[in-house]
Amino acid sequence: AAMPQGNNLEKRPEGDGEVVLGIDAAGGYFLNGVSIPAETLEDRLRSIYDARPEDKVMYFRADKDLTYAKIQEAVETARRSGVRVMAAITEVKPSGKGLFEK
Repeated sequence: AAMPQGNNLEKRPEGDGEVVLGIDAAGGYFLNGVSIPAETLEDRLRSIYDARPEDKVMYFRADKDLTYAKIQEAVETARRSGVRVMAAITEVKPSGKGLFEK
């Protein structure tokens, strides 16, 4: 399965308080752009989301060539850590066309 591709997305830095979990092509984790060991991911996320009474949103960015199993593992870890809403960050296609344009 492939991550969805977006169109008309503004390139912008992450806002204050936003949490972005990234997974690179090798399966390495990044939290807000900083590499973290896989074995610390759940504890790091839990410490962030335990301190948030309402905002339990996490943004997710993954390499397009990752296996679905690796993505699902990250989603399940995030859920166990207190994340309640996940939003996928997508990249604009180089052609500039939308999903439904030919």
